[in-house]
Amino acid sequence: MDKLLIRGGRPLQGQVLISGAKNAALPELCAALLTAQPVKLHNVPRLQDVATMVRLIRNMGVQVDLADDGTVCIDASALDQPQAPYELVKTMRASVLALGPLLARFGRARVSLPGGCAIGSRPVDQHIKGLQAMGAQIAVEHGYMIASLPSGRSRLRGARISTDMVTVTGTENLLMAACLAEGETILENAAQEPEIPDLAEMLIRMGAKIEGHGSSRIRIQGVSSLQGCVHTVVPDRIEAGTFLCAVAATGGDVFLKNGRADHLDAVIEKLTEAGASVQALSDGIRIQSQGRLKAQSFRTTEYPGFPTDMQAQFMALNAISHGTAKVVETIFENRFMHVNELVRLGANIQIDGNIAVMEGLPQLSGATVMATDLRASASLVIAGLVAEGETLVDRIYHLDRGYDRMELKLRALGADIERVH
Repeated sequence: MDKLLIRGGRPLQGQVLISGAKNAALPELCAALLTAQPVKLHNVPRLQDVATMVRLIRNMGVQVDLADDGTVCIDASALDQPQAPYELVKTMRASVLALGPLLARFGRARVSLPGGCAIGSRPVDQHIKGLQAMGAQIAVEHGYMIASLPSGRSRLRGARISTDMVTVTGTENLLMAACLAEGETILENAAQEPEIPDLAEMLIRMGAKIEGHGSSRIRIQGVSSLQGCVHTVVPDRIEAGTFLCAVAATGGDVFLKNGRADHLDAVIEKLTEAGASVQALSDGIRIQSQGRLKAQSFRTTEYPGFPTDMQAQFMALNAISHGTAKVVETIFENRFMHVNELVRLGANIQIDGNIAVMEGLPQLSGATVMATDLRASASLVIAGLVAEGETLVDRIYHLDRGYDRMELKLRALGADIERVH
């Protein structure tokens, strides 16, 4: 099992290229299932989750060709197995995104209940309720969602759907399904993360009729079929935010090429208040930082608020900043699992339910730590970059699920980091 060995204490300097967004590429790979015509995606990141999704759709009979430059060509014209088995689904929650497209195009689907990071309950009941409102019959049996259309119906029907909670994957699944439904679908309480309008723009290129994407109310006029398209995946805001926190913690001057500052308003605001200099440029983001910054309190909320996917990374920065900060996690109940590992590095953090109170310290000390989930992995890497001595991060398969060759990008910026087997 691979690990990362980090020798801390080096500032980061130079330029890093921000890859395509994992949370956009995965639903867009599933969106290609909606048509029998070829779809070409550019800027697809090299991630374990992407490789898993490719295996999943290939298992359905889809032809997928991957190029080294991040281009993926998908041809679902011969898809003959509208199902997602547990063996391919268990490591990745995003596999549930196959349910809506398969049901909309073929009128049936058999999709395993998903796995992924153990950061708390992320139920798929909102997906099921929404598809049922569109006329689907769905049963959960033996760990599988078995979906079909009533006898005599060949398409889902439009509906007004208001989810009980804001759900990103739920919004994406229902958005894709509604594109091929009869009539109009209105999604109320829709998620607004930038990956959703990016998916909607791809669907519009395929011939879908969508309005309001990027707001809490999305209107879709169903069409009878969709066509192929060429689409470029939006840059990954969480990868960009992770590098921003890394530079803020270590000090230095880094340009994040293709980084989208307009997708990171809440994070950049906190970094600026902490004392870092962050500039939004036409082709990326520049961050400059020196000395210890000021610890920042924040509360995670749905977009455009502070993202839960950036909570762990910012806590690593807070751990070595001046002052005391309070972090409130409102999205996932188990998303403080990285705290015990940060404490092993010397961080001063107290947990009370969904609240973490931390006192910044001048220095962390290297130790062996274990990644518990994707974003926790990134927080431990950031902490290792500033810790005195050597830090060994174990179980980095979590990191590989969502970051495109992170250690190579950090090493190019001057970090002393290597992958060990």
